[in-house]
Amino acid sequence: MSKEPTKPSESLVQQLLAERRELKVAVERLKIDLADAQSSSWGPDPRLHEMQEEIERIRYQLASARAEATQLREERDELTTGIEKALQQLSAD
Repeated sequence: MSKEPTKPSESLVQQLLAERRELKVAVERLKIDLADAQSSSWGPDPRLHEMQEEIERIRYQLASARAEATQLREERDELTTGIEKALQQLSAD
């Protein structure tokens, strides 16, 4: 009779040990998943270089547009000054 009470406790111990092994495996899998997620999310975005190039291209276009606008303003001012001088000369004559 002394063996009967030990059998359920031995099976319980075996069950707990099996559950422990399963949990250890699950923990290792989660560690691997976490490492994969961190390596992909903590690194720079692969599109970052492409975005930086696009920003530089747009900045260049903006600078070109500003320079062109400045040049057009100067030409407009010169034309306005020329027209005013011509009108003054016509009214003087």
